[in-house]
Amino acid sequence: MPGEQLDLFARAYSAADPLPPQEAAAPDPAALTDEALIDALPMATLMTAPGMAAEAARRRLDAAVPALQRLCRRLVGYGAQNIVPEQAAALKALAEIGGSDARQTVARLIAERIVQGPTLALALGVAARLAAALPADCLTELLRDPDPSIRGAACHCAHSPTPAVVAALAELLDDLRAHIADAAACALGRVGRAEVLPRLKRLLLDMPSREIIEAAVPIADHEAIVILRRIART
Repeated sequence: MPGEQLDLFARAYSAADPLPPQEAAAPDPAALTDEALIDALPMATLMTAPGMAAEAARRRLDAAVPALQRLCRRLVGYGAQNIVPEQAAALKALAEIGGSDARQTVARLIAERIVQGPTLALALGVAARLAAALPADCLTELLRDPDPSIRGAACHCAHSPTPAVVAALAELLDDLRAHIADAAACALGRVGRAEVLPRLKRLLLDMPSREIIEAAVPIADHEAIVILRRIART
């Protein structure tokens, strides 16, 4: 259609696709040495990447972080509409390995848009789990993304009270999707914005969770403290 950008990198994945002979005979990742596993990761394929990445995660291989990053970068441009399984496997491994290198790697993959679409939403979830710091301009852009899954996931990564980030979060308080507005309120509470306390108190009463409690604590008034004490008792 005129004016609609085509996803030139789109590709279909199917478990029914025939395996090339070299992939059919791929070695068991558990049988590889650490060095062999790390060497193989950057060129891992649709069929081999999940197992190799999972094995690197099982071994908590910090040295595999650069290889997992290269695997993701090799597939830059794919996945505007669908999850890229190789990138997803790498991101899950980075989440399990953890540490500063994994945290910084996930932040770079997001900031440089190496991951897109549904895989970007997954990466934001990993970034939130690792407490990765995203650049303020990148985070502001993600908070205003047309895709609600990305807007919502970006809220969980908002830990910086820069004016642009706060403004974008404030806009999301009126989001038609309640879970996104709630996530924005939690993010604003975490950075000390007391104007969201009434909403957080309602959430504490209706559906308390760790995220809501952590968001309410920095801005809690006497009433909120009473609610928090009741939650603690139960």
